[in-house]
Amino acid sequence: MILDPTVIAIPVYFLLIGIELIVHRLQAVKSYRLNDAITNINCGVTSQVTGAFLKVLSIGVYTIIFERFRVMDLPSTALVWAIAFIAYDFFYYWAHRMSHQVNLFWGGHSVHHQSEEYNLSVALRQSSTQTIWTFAFYIPMALVGVHPILLVSVSGFNLLYQFWIHTESINKLPKWFEAVFNTPSHHRVHHARNPKYIDKNHAGTFIVWDKLFGTFKAEEERPIYGITKNLNSWNPVWANVAHYSDMWGDIKSIPKFTDKIRYVFEKPGWLPDYMGGYRAPQDVDAQSYVKFNTETAARLNIYVLVQYILLLAGTSLFLFNLEQMQTADKLIFAGVIIFSVISFGALFENRSWAVPIESLRLIFITLAALYAFAGLNVESLTIIVGASFLIVFQIWLMLVRKVPLPAKA
Repeated sequence: MILDPTVIAIPVYFLLIGIELIVHRLQAVKSYRLNDAITNINCGVTSQVTGAFLKVLSIGVYTIIFERFRVMDLPSTALVWAIAFIAYDFFYYWAHRMSHQVNLFWGGHSVHHQSEEYNLSVALRQSSTQTIWTFAFYIPMALVGVHPILLVSVSGFNLLYQFWIHTESINKLPKWFEAVFNTPSHHRVHHARNPKYIDKNHAGTFIVWDKLFGTFKAEEERPIYGITKNLNSWNPVWANVAHYSDMWGDIKSIPKFTDKIRYVFEKPGWLPDYMGGYRAPQDVDAQSYVKFNTETAARLNIYVLVQYILLLAGTSLFLFNLEQMQTADKLIFAGVIIFSVISFGALFENRSWAVPIESLRLIFITLAALYAFAGLNVESLTIIVGASFLIVFQIWLMLVRKVPLPAKA
């Protein structure tokens, strides 16, 4: 069993997010919006759920290469772990940099940049497809004998390190630290959509890579966060496919086949010269810039928050019991979880189909719970609890179904 440190750390993530939220409330700092924060975490939930299947590809290929083609056997020592961590961070820099430079790869990574806020919940906003494009960057580690378990360990701790740098609560740190390590100040630059900040500071842990390879930029004025073409949605599934959808539209409009292929691997924004050429990012005015937002009734927000807490508990059980689950069971529960995050996004967006979909979701959740507990010899109690859950929340949903904005199609 290969246990990912990022899964173990889930309770710590939410504890720190809660602390930051409380501190900002006390300081009257508006850095969190419920719809944005839940969507950020929903993207992380979707990433973890789909990762349960995609790791068969990434870790599977890595393991095959390690077992068949490694040139040496490395001892299990602290020194080897430290060297592997530094090596991983080096390859992470290049995987990350190419995720900004290659249109196809940006389709995976752009998810992490879509939030227009910058707080600890943004750290959890991860892509479901990025590993498809970037896992090959770490193959050299397999060739030199870095064991798959060691790879999961160093990659997990690399991601853990990056969690705390997604905050505006920390300004500049001591100069020696800022010179060597990635920091909140450095990473705020990376998440900015200001043209002078775009494609800078790709480091994971060590900012020295950016300084060595010419992609470092120090933080100056406060950044404006997000991507150059806003997502304008709270749907985490659409967040994962939006850029690919834009790419498909562009590819269909490009007449030459060779340019269609080139477009896939060129920098985001590229078009052939005869179609206008590169579409450079436009500057933004901090004073007039308006973030995407939707207004929903407080009672609906409370409903979604309660449902979301229950979903997070169920997702945690799913992730911690993956090794004991059959493939069919994984697919069932993954489907219910992803269906849930789509439903929450629709409720936040006031979609006309949101309430019927949420009502259907409650039925699916109840059936999934009955299925999960069917083998515990508590059939009668399980059925009673499940039916009560369904009835109570269906009634609650009907009570909060009216929202102040006109419904969207």
